[in-house]
Amino acid sequence: MTVRLVVRTLSELCITAGALIVLFVAYVMYWTGIQADDAVAGQLDTLQREWVAAPADPDPDPDPAPAPPARRPYAAGRGIAVMYVPRLGDDWEWPVLQGTGTGVLKKGLGHYAGTARLGATGNFSVAGHRRTYGDPFKDFPRLRPGDAVVLTDGTTWFTYRIDRAPYRTVPTDVAVIDPVPRKSGFHGPGRYLTLTTCDPEWGSSHRLIVWGHLDATQPVTAGRPQALDRP
Repeated sequence: MTVRLVVRTLSELCITAGALIVLFVAYVMYWTGIQADDAVAGQLDTLQREWVAAPADPDPDPDPAPAPPARRPYAAGRGIAVMYVPRLGDDWEWPVLQGTGTGVLKKGLGHYAGTARLGATGNFSVAGHRRTYGDPFKDFPRLRPGDAVVLTDGTTWFTYRIDRAPYRTVPTDVAVIDPVPRKSGFHGPGRYLTLTTCDPEWGSSHRLIVWGHLDATQPVTAGRPQALDRP
């Protein structure tokens, strides 16, 4: 009798544990994506309304040469730009917010505090989830040298070009977002871009990195840049 009771109890516990695991997987794979879709759409809408109401300051130096220091700091948690990566899909469009905290990365991509402003001299560095919360960088390993990463702040289009295939490193390697990252192949000050995400796909033991340089800029009034066409 006692053995039968123990077996029945263990069976019930296993069934309960299995149900909880299934619910957790469903939450991670689906519910976080639904949450992200709503949050991302809200951020994109907010940015568009802000740009219509009060356009961003135009880039004082539209050529890809060193720009003067920015006059206004980015506000923590607020949207600062929209990013497009044609290699990752025609409809790949994500807001970039200031900061890389957990709450920020649930709403979009995050700009590392302390790195350069968009289009400025230095290293404009951005983090994004590989999986969960919309999977923005799920296909990160597909990025290749020459791929375009296009951003806009509502006034100017900034087209960066990736310079090397994704580089794998550990989370403590914070030098990847230095103004001139040592392993990037860059040898002096410039207007650079760094994108970071987790690796492996469903883990976080490592990071994948790509570096790029500012290739061109143009005012939004001139229309969409050709770089937005898929490669």
